[in-house]
Parts: sequence; C-alpha cells; structure tokens
Amino acid sequence: MATLQKIALIFTIIGALNWGLIGIFDFNLVEAIFGGMKAIERIIYAIVGICGAINIGIYFMDFKDHE
Repeated sequence: MATLQKIALIFTIIGALNWGLIGIFDFNLVEAIFGGMKAIERIIYAIVGICGAINIGIYFMDFKDHE
C-alpha cells in the first residue's frame, strides 16, 4: 500500500503545481504538453482527482493511527 500512497502523492503534487501555474501565470502545463489531445488531458485530470481522493483517505487514516 505504501507504493500506491507514494504514487498518489506524486500525482497530487503534480496537480497542485499545475493549479499553481494556472493561478499565478495562467499557464496550464498539462494542456501545453498534451495540447490538442483532449482525451489524454481528461485522463490525466481524472488520475490526479483519483489520487487526491486516495490522499484524503490516507489523511484520515493517519489521524486515527495517532490518537
């Protein structure tokens, strides 16, 4: 499970950095890399969203372990 958690964290960080670029510079890195390939962009966004959901689960499990 630790490997899945690390992969999810990496994708979540990539997503967060992309949102930072969008917010600060109005530059979408995913669109720049996969421009014109809307299906692949949607898949990337879906993966980042799923990884975010995994990290939410990990976040709450961590609190239960330390109580």
